[in-house]
Amino acid sequence: MQGDPTMAISHRSAWFATRTPLGPGTIAFDLQGDDLVFEAFGPGASWLLERADAIAGLRDDVTGFAELARAHPLVHRLAREHAGLRMGATGRVFQHLVPAILGQKVTGKEAHDGYVRIVRRFSEPAPGPRAGLYLPPLPEVIADTPYWAFHPLGVERKRADTLRRAAAQAAALERCADAASCTARLVSIAGIGPWTAAEVTRAVYGDADVVSVGDYNIKNNVTFALTGVARGSDEHMLSLLAPFAPHRGRVCGLIARAGIGAPRFGPRMPLRSFARF
Repeated sequence: MQGDPTMAISHRSAWFATRTPLGPGTIAFDLQGDDLVFEAFGPGASWLLERADAIAGLRDDVTGFAELARAHPLVHRLAREHAGLRMGATGRVFQHLVPAILGQKVTGKEAHDGYVRIVRRFSEPAPGPRAGLYLPPLPEVIADTPYWAFHPLGVERKRADTLRRAAAQAAALERCADAASCTARLVSIAGIGPWTAAEVTRAVYGDADVVSVGDYNIKNNVTFALTGVARGSDEHMLSLLAPFAPHRGRVCGLIARAGIGAPRFGPRMPLRSFARF
């Protein structure tokens, strides 16, 4: 999520704060010439350093994608123009689940504002020298907070209850070995569906094939990029992406990175608004 208080990203550096199995930690990435330099802070520093290459996307496997990309001239061009783009894998489920739940069926601004308020209300500054960086909230704190306490933060009961149910299962979610097992456990929680699961597994495991079915904008953007038709359905989008498996999500990411969007008819709406759960 853009403006996430647990992250800070600039042209040549990035910061990521999280709660590791060893405790709170922050990792900084600094691009110095052709070298990516890592530095970590806090009790979770060693855990983060062991996974720094995965978080930075250096374990992302693009094998076979160049050949698949040739199936469509636009995808082929984007794959060449953004050849260095990689998908990171943070390995932290609950951290990404919170903003994904808050993004269900609301505008992007509503989701962002509610998320920032929750982080600042239920968490604390991250270790390290980066000012303004926060840790994600502790799941046990969220699970024990009554639903009405979220209302002043701009989160209604339905999403608050989903968040609390997910927080109660956070420990089991963090133990999931891969995207498939995590998805299965996520969608077993009332209030969480394929869209939310996709948003989470993409960030946690660097899943290059997952597609956010149910998003208001993505189906239109992908359909427009690949066919020139301004509107599409989830089913049509998936059929267009099928030739690119197991890199369907990578294609969606390239289209988004290139800023390609379907023409808008009617009032302007924030990107990624009104997603399903």
